[in-house]
Amino acid sequence: MFDQNKATLAKANSAVKAGDNEGFLSYCAEDLVWTTVGQSSLRGKPAVRGWMRENYARPPHFTVDEMIAEGDLVAALGTIEIEVDGAPVAHAYCDVWRFRQGKMAELRAFVVPKNAD
Repeated sequence: MFDQNKATLAKANSAVKAGDNEGFLSYCAEDLVWTTVGQSSLRGKPAVRGWMRENYARPPHFTVDEMIAEGDLVAALGTIEIEVDGAPVAHAYCDVWRFRQGKMAELRAFVVPKNAD
C-alpha cells in the first residue's frame, strides 16, 4: 500500500511537470481538500482546477528529494521555484498527502523561501 501511494504521487507529479493538470486531477478524489498552510484551502476538483489553471499556466519546476509513507499518508520533500514579482524564487516544500481508496484526498503543503547560502 505504501509503495502504491508513493507511485501514485510520483505519477501525479509527473503530470504536473508536463503541464497536464487534468492528468494530475485524475489521481485525486472528487472532494479533494488542498491547503497551503498559512493561506486558504481549496475544496473540490473544480476549485483546484481553477487554481492550477491560474498558477500553473506554466508548469512549475520542482524536485522531490524524499518521499516518506506511513498509513494513508505520503510526505514529499523537495524544492520548487515560485515566481515572485515575475522572477523565479527557490522554495523548500513539504507536501503531506492523505490517500483514500487509492486517490489523493487531502494536501497540506508547507512552502517556505529558501535562504541564499
